[in-house]
Parts: sequence; C-alpha cells; structure tokens
Amino acid sequence: MTEGNIARHLVNFALPLLIGNIFQQFYNTVDTWVVGNYVSNEAFSAVGTVGPVINMLIGLFGGMSSGASVVIAQYYGAHRNDKVKEAVHTSAALTLILCVAFTVIGLLLIQPMLRLMKTPVEVLPESTAYLTIYFAGMSGLMIYNMGSGILRAVGDSTRPFYFLVVSAVLNIVLDLVFVIAFDMGVRGVGFATIIAQGVSALLISLSLLHSESCVRLRVRDLRINGKMLRKVIRVGIPAGLQMAITGFSNVFVQSYINHFGADCMSGWTAYSKIDQLLILPMQSVGLASTTFVGQNLGQSKVDRAKQGIRTALLMAVAVTFCVMIPVIVFAPQLVAFFNDKPEVIGYGTLLLRYISPFYLVCCINQVYAGALRGSGNSRVPMVIMLVSFVLFRQCYLYVMANYVSNEVVPIVLGYPAGWVLCSLITLVYYKRTKIEKFSVIEAGEEEAQ
Repeated sequence: MTEGNIARHLVNFALPLLIGNIFQQFYNTVDTWVVGNYVSNEAFSAVGTVGPVINMLIGLFGGMSSGASVVIAQYYGAHRNDKVKEAVHTSAALTLILCVAFTVIGLLLIQPMLRLMKTPVEVLPESTAYLTIYFAGMSGLMIYNMGSGILRAVGDSTRPFYFLVVSAVLNIVLDLVFVIAFDMGVRGVGFATIIAQGVSALLISLSLLHSESCVRLRVRDLRINGKMLRKVIRVGIPAGLQMAITGFSNVFVQSYINHFGADCMSGWTAYSKIDQLLILPMQSVGLASTTFVGQNLGQSKVDRAKQGIRTALLMAVAVTFCVMIPVIVFAPQLVAFFNDKPEVIGYGTLLLRYISPFYLVCCINQVYAGALRGSGNSRVPMVIMLVSFVLFRQCYLYVMANYVSNEVVPIVLGYPAGWVLCSLITLVYYKRTKIEKFSVIEAGEEEAQ
C-alpha cells in the first residue's frame, strides 16, 4: 500500500473485507430469522438482545488483535520481516492463552449480566442457553479474528473473506438442520454458530501454517516475546478496553430497551441486525485506513498516509449514503423479514427511520479512529469513545428517562447523540495532532536496507 493509486488500494482491501463481513452478518441474521420464524418471539428477543454481553468480551479481544495488526503492518511497511515474525508468533501464543481465560470468564458472567440487563423472566431461559453455548465455543471466533488481523496487516483481506464465506454457508445450513429438522430451538442456533466459527478458525490457522510469506506460523516458534508483547498491548489494550467498556455500557442501554417489553425488544433486535449491515461499509473502510496508515508510516510516508485518510472518509460517506436511503424507504418490509408481528414492525420501523440518517456522521469517527490506531495511537480514540459512548450516553439516558421523557424515541436517540459528539471530538483532535509521532517502530529499527 506504499506505492500506486490510493483509492484503488483502499477499494481492493476494503471490498473483500466488506463482502466477508456482510456474509458474517448474513449468517448472524439468518440465526435471528430462523429463531423469529420457527421458534418463538421470546427466543427471537433472547438471541437478539444478548449482543452487549457477547460484544463486551469479543470487543476486548478484538482490540488486542487490532494491536497486533497495527504492529505487524508497520514492520511490514518497513520491510522488517524478522520483527513481523516475532509479532506473529507472540500474537498467536497470546491468543491461545486468552481463549482459555475468556471462555471461563464468559461462562461466569452470564447470570450477572442478564440480571444487570433486567432481562424479562420469559426470555431468561433462552438467553441463558444461547450464551452458555456461545461462550463455551468462543475460541473459534477469537482464533479467526487474530488470524485475519495478521493477514490484513500485510494487505491480504481476500483469504479471510473466503474463509468467512465458507463459515457463513455452513452456519446457514446448520441453522436450518438443527432448528427446523431437529427442533433444537435456540440451542440449535448456538451450536450452528460455534461449529461454523470453529471451521473458520481451522481454515485461517492452516493458511498461516502453510503461508510462504513472512507471516508464516510455525508451532515450534510459538512463544511470547516480551518486548513485542508490550508493543501489541500498547496499541491493543486501549482499543480493547474501549470496545469492552462500550459493550458493558450497552448492557445498561439494553436495560432501558427491555423496560418497554418483549415487542420493543424484538423491534430493537430487528433494528440491530439491519444496523449491523449499515455500519459495515464505514467499518471496512476504517479498517482499510488502519492498514494503509500503518504501512505508509512504516516508510515515513506521512503525506501519503494523510491523503489516504481523506480518500477513505469520502468513500465511507458515499457508500453509507447509498445504503442508507433504501433502508429508510423500505424499513417496514425489512423489519417484517425478521418478525411480522405488527407491534414489532412498528417499533423497528420507528427506530430505523430516526437513527439511520446519523450514520453519515458516524463515518467520521470510524475512519479517523481507524487511522489513528494505524499510526499506533489507540489511547486517544479510546478516551474519546469512552467519553462519548459511555459517560455521555449514560448521563443522557439517565436524564432523559428520569426527567425529560421516558419514551422509546428520546431514549434510543442516545445512540446517535454519542456518535455526533465522538465524531466532533475525533475530528478536532486529528486536525491538531501529528500522526507520525505515535509509530511503534523505535530508533534503530528503521527500514531494513
């Protein structure tokens, strides 16, 4: 990514990532659709509203994998293959350790988190069953995320895409078999998910083990290099904490939604599934900007890195606008796809039409935060997002629910209000800082000759 047409590099990187993520969301969507149409409304609410609990742990690990990706991208851009090798094997060893730790933590957190979200009694058994299966098999997702982060760091977003497609197709088939043919309900959806994620982990691991490039993984070389671990943690921990704490705060947000009953929960579930598709273009471009900035700063090409950031923002806004319009127009039909109960359609349509326009503003924080992480600066985006998505949003919800209007629309507008604040602060910070000063490459580690 350090030579040639910038837009072409960003598109070539982001497009497989986008399509792969669409497939991933598609099979998550199929999970919800199967449950909503073939199990029960309570099961639909259960699967759809446990996202904050899952995202809390997955987000923490996702930050660590992004830290590894940034470190590898910068050394790869600087042609330091020896350092790339150290970073790959340190990251892989760390992943295996965290797989065990996160599985245990996840299982222990299920009941406390469900109580904290004020999960209705009628939904509780299904939520518990789904989360127990999910956390017991979450290692597959963690291994895939780290492996795909390693490949993306060197500009390869194509193979992770192929593996995700295989996983998505398998998940859909297993959903239909377990739920419709075997009548396993929510448990069938959970087992289908972890099996599919396990297959994607196996494929990404085999790819790294048989790679001919500098990211080749060798089992005998698996060990944690202390110095490299500190660099991964320096970038990864702030990003991971931001994702985990945001996920934890969304547990409280979900409790406000749960207050309005099962139909509102189902409407929120349908909105959330469509929301996850809407945000994918900007997220994919944001990840492309992370790798682009990392590789170019590895060669001290600061102006090219900044030009790439500007190009990425324009791309994100344009694609998001094109996707947003049909979502607003066809909102009732989209919600009905998941659940055709009139009350659910009413809630879901309301949420989509009020919140969707704000995604254009969200592009700013996604692209600029991705670029700052690519430079090695993940601490400031963490602080900005925690202030906007946690502190501000919780204060907004508390004041709104207790002193202004405890209605659905004012409550859910806490989400876009946080996006606007985050984008504004991120933009101001980016304009006033020098991204090159955060590089993980130290003096004496310049480009190999």
